[in-house]
Amino acid sequence: MISPVRGDEEPLRQHRAMQIAALFAAALFMENLDSTIIVTALPQMARSSSTDAVGLNIGVTAYTLTLAVVIPIGGWMTDRFGARRVFATAIAIFTGASVLGGLSQRLWSFTARRVLQGAGGAMMTPVGRLVMLRATDKRDLVRLISYVALSGLAAPVLGPPVGGAITTYLGWRWIFFLNLPLGLIGIWYARALISDERAASVPRFDLSGFLLCGSACVSLITGSNCWTGRRPRGRR
Repeated sequence: MISPVRGDEEPLRQHRAMQIAALFAAALFMENLDSTIIVTALPQMARSSSTDAVGLNIGVTAYTLTLAVVIPIGGWMTDRFGARRVFATAIAIFTGASVLGGLSQRLWSFTARRVLQGAGGAMMTPVGRLVMLRATDKRDLVRLISYVALSGLAAPVLGPPVGGAITTYLGWRWIFFLNLPLGLIGIWYARALISDERAASVPRFDLSGFLLCGSACVSLITGSNCWTGRRPRGRR
């Protein structure tokens, strides 16, 4: 709950809320950008890994699927371990997995590192949203949420052209390596801006619900891919 502040503390509080919203917007932008940025780089990645571009689509699907499965854990982990620790750790996992993804040589290693990257990215979204809600006054909340939502919507659109430019002039591995400086900056700001608040009492983690939800997401995505991959039959 937001405690009342004096008049001279109000500008500082608003400034801190803006900084946290900007940090969350940047993390959300980076997370959503990585869902589409590698699409235009798949042919070059296929040549360097001696595989086909269609087979590399599993890396795109694995990242998106991991985001959907892991996101529900974020709120519980924030209450259990603290917002600052979880958010900074999520950025560190995302950044480390990005560097490992740029060093991938085989399809299986690329897919595994995309899953790890998706797990880190999934943790950033719910934790960042909770931190922003706790740090922002109600009168400023709608405005800041609109800024964050804009960054999340723009990222998938910018992903393919940005990925194509990076692949053309720098090589596909730099799509992942460029996350390293951004991630280090994000970790520093997360530790400086976010307080390590924890809930007084944390309920037991619903493992069965998590497994059921994850299984449903995996089944839905797998079934959709199988259906779209079928060849349409011609009419007699």
